[in-house]
Amino acid sequence: MLSVVIPALNEEAAIADTVRRVRAALEGDGVVHEIIVVNDGSTDNTGKVARRCGAQVIDHPAPGGYGLALKAGILTSKYDLIAITDADGTYPCERIRELYRLVATDGFDMAVGARTGAEYKGSYVKMPARRVFVWLSEYATGRKIDDINSGLRVFRKDIVTRYMATISDGFSFTTTITLAAMLNGYFVTYLPIGYHKRVGKSHVRYLRDTLRSLQIIVENILYYNPLKLFLLAATALVLLASVAIGGAVLVRFHETWALGLLILAALSIVGAVGVGAVGLVAVMFRRVAGSQGELYWRRRRLVNSRADGPPADGELAPSEIENGADANVSSM
Repeated sequence: MLSVVIPALNEEAAIADTVRRVRAALEGDGVVHEIIVVNDGSTDNTGKVARRCGAQVIDHPAPGGYGLALKAGILTSKYDLIAITDADGTYPCERIRELYRLVATDGFDMAVGARTGAEYKGSYVKMPARRVFVWLSEYATGRKIDDINSGLRVFRKDIVTRYMATISDGFSFTTTITLAAMLNGYFVTYLPIGYHKRVGKSHVRYLRDTLRSLQIIVENILYYNPLKLFLLAATALVLLASVAIGGAVLVRFHETWALGLLILAALSIVGAVGVGAVGLVAVMFRRVAGSQGELYWRRRRLVNSRADGPPADGELAPSEIENGADANVSSM
């Protein structure tokens, strides 16, 4: 069973074809599904067209953002597996059924369509920023990421509901859900897909959205794996110190320059130690916060599964969970 969420902003020209293709693909495989179109403040007939095609439509009074639209659809959905795709004709919706099988039967928590082809590579303006984002994300997660922000994917609903606060309301939704999944031990896989020219006008503003995406990636790394970011800064300072020391050796006959470079090297080393120490403190705070968050989710699972009876054999009672978690936190 699958809920397909399609965010749409002024996509009147493409939404009907998108809905029909999704339905045809899933019905062909006999997958029980629902299609939810989130009409994110469109000023054209996007919502009306989607309703005529039989989709469930959520109307926003004004544009709230790509991620906010997806969150609205996901929270409204009735199934535990979620698929997302764009309404502009860029993604091969037929591949949803393959992504669905990877999650529903093969044990993955998220299956992502990794875009290929000239249309995905786009202009030389896009590529440097995309490479920086992928490098930062791979550095933080320790995993290879074939496509950091693909909008065609299938995943378990609890990834969004559990990490809602750290997942972006804007275009970085896909980037942040990837980081949330990988940095919290979920299994993520990639499936190569084609990528096509969109129908209609793009809503992306490259400079604004690129800077915003970089900010959000850094925020997520700081939240989930802060030591990696502090180590990166500390490493840069150590390299600066090394360069300064090398420069001091080269200009040793010029006492003023040599002294200045040695002072720079000393300050860089002190800064590296300080940054590393702050990183360790950040890790300790993260672990304490993670322990409290895990306590909340264990309580929630217990309440949902044992609402009308005592704990089953091997299952902790609420008081035991609380005491155990408190002990874990206090022992850190």
